[in-house]
Amino acid sequence: MGQKINPLGFRLGTTQSHHSLWFAQPKKYFEGLQEDKNTRDCIKNYVQKNMRLSSGVEGIARIEIQKRLDLIQVIIYMGFPKLLIEDKPRKLEELQMNVQKELSCMNRKLNIAITRIGNPYGHPNILAEFIARQLKNRVSFRKAMKKAIELTEQADTKGIQIQIAGRIDGKEIAHVEWIREGRVPLQTIGAKIEYCSYRVRTIYGVLGIKIWIYIDEE
Repeated sequence: MGQKINPLGFRLGTTQSHHSLWFAQPKKYFEGLQEDKNTRDCIKNYVQKNMRLSSGVEGIARIEIQKRLDLIQVIIYMGFPKLLIEDKPRKLEELQMNVQKELSCMNRKLNIAITRIGNPYGHPNILAEFIARQLKNRVSFRKAMKKAIELTEQADTKGIQIQIAGRIDGKEIAHVEWIREGRVPLQTIGAKIEYCSYRVRTIYGVLGIKIWIYIDEE
């Protein structure tokens, strides 16, 4: 039997690094974990509400959080930073205030920075958002997957695998559909693979999207 494991956790310490960097005593670890989740949810909700892109893609590749005794540093890696940079000082201040309210961090300073990433469609989170938008607009799942593969080819990747599960196209019985282009060596620890799982609500129910992108081998 095949044992399924998260490709990112499998490669920690080799090709993958942590998205949260901080230390806590065992009894307070849960609080830090919950704080990170609330921070990420708050940022994603804010970006979603202030979206101006016609494609409807949020464009957040990942959010890194670094914590010290007196400082919380949040770095947002975005493919389309125009969402927040058009009115940069006002938008960033508003976002910072929202996150501070969510965290209620009185003794720690919060600093939010935005970093632009090259080749946005080479990142699985942004690609999953694109597919989700297509499925919500009732585009055929095969057409959406093929279009996503075309976008990754422009981003100079070595391989991609996309999997969609659920009541696809409104079918009565839930099933799994997948497509692969190029190589995706999941069992090679030295292979740099980006992965994400994404849920999308459609009129037929919830669909799950999983994307593996093979970038390079170290």
